[in-house]
Amino acid sequence: MISTVVWGTGNVGRAAIRAVEAHPLLELTNVLVNNPDKVGRDAGDLSGLGCNLGVAATDDIDAVLAAGPAAVVYAASGDIRPDDALADICRAIRAGAVVVSPALYPLYDPTNAPPELRDPVLAAIAEGGGSLFASGVDPGWGNDVLPLLLSGLGSTVDVIRCQEIFDYSTYDQPDSVRYLVGMGQPMDYLPPMIAPTIPTMVWGGQIRMMARALGVELDEIRETLDRRALDETVTTTTMGDFEAGTQGAVRFEVQGIVDGEPRIVVEHVTRIHPTCATDWPMPPDGDGAHRVIIEGRPRIEVSVECTDEDGSRSAGGNATAVGRLVSAIDWLVDAEPGLYDALDVPLRPAVGKLVKTVNSKGRA
Repeated sequence: MISTVVWGTGNVGRAAIRAVEAHPLLELTNVLVNNPDKVGRDAGDLSGLGCNLGVAATDDIDAVLAAGPAAVVYAASGDIRPDDALADICRAIRAGAVVVSPALYPLYDPTNAPPELRDPVLAAIAEGGGSLFASGVDPGWGNDVLPLLLSGLGSTVDVIRCQEIFDYSTYDQPDSVRYLVGMGQPMDYLPPMIAPTIPTMVWGGQIRMMARALGVELDEIRETLDRRALDETVTTTTMGDFEAGTQGAVRFEVQGIVDGEPRIVVEHVTRIHPTCATDWPMPPDGDGAHRVIIEGRPRIEVSVECTDEDGSRSAGGNATAVGRLVSAIDWLVDAEPGLYDALDVPLRPAVGKLVKTVNSKGRA
């Protein structure tokens, strides 16, 4: 069994605990938390499994890494603390662990990552012999391996478009929704997540990866942005009221330009309520979907609707992204130490997971 630590128990961490527990080759040995109120709580409780796993959460990073875990799922946020996330990840790699994480967007495509991010990771790998595979919670597979797979089914390909279409009213991250994305803020407020160059920093790596896999040269990467205000005040179940006249919807594109035309596009359409910007793309039903459209011959369109945690689409998206990362761990353990991307790490079938129950590892 591969001893595995989950570091962080938020939206991603909860899904990571469940995924590690379900994996037939992994053993959940520790859960690291920052919130003192979570210290001592059982991992099964923190992850919503409804049973004890016999693993108590701890905030003692030194002790956990000194035990020499084979793998770490780094699920703590890197959105507003990228330097701390990088330091934590390098620390785990120096301890010899394989690390999988969605926290560091520029490292989704390490080939083109800035040296100030890539070099510390490579130094940690050389020192400790660990590895890193970073992939997104947007989710990563929706912006790399899935569109690339679908592109191979057609005779000709004109445009690859990857869409995330979501209603954020059920997304349990108020700081991210209100301040990073700007929902409920005045229209003259510039949300950090959609400030110029930031979308390219986050999603540009995946566009570059797809271009590399397709064998095309990018002229440049461009950004487009549109925002809409709420016509009336709306009330959400998780975050309270969002006032009329404040930002209620955001639509942006990160475009890979080939021969002067947008050919590889990542598009996000995000609302705080379904009544806002109804003329923009809508999910087939529910609160969200991921969609890949291959414009060409034939035209191919695939929508993926994931649900988890009592039907939440945002939780479902997180869970599938985490599943991709956790399923890569045993492959990474067998591979040479290194800095890997989504083109390096193969998709793994659900070997040993079919009809698996949470108690199959003998948990209490």
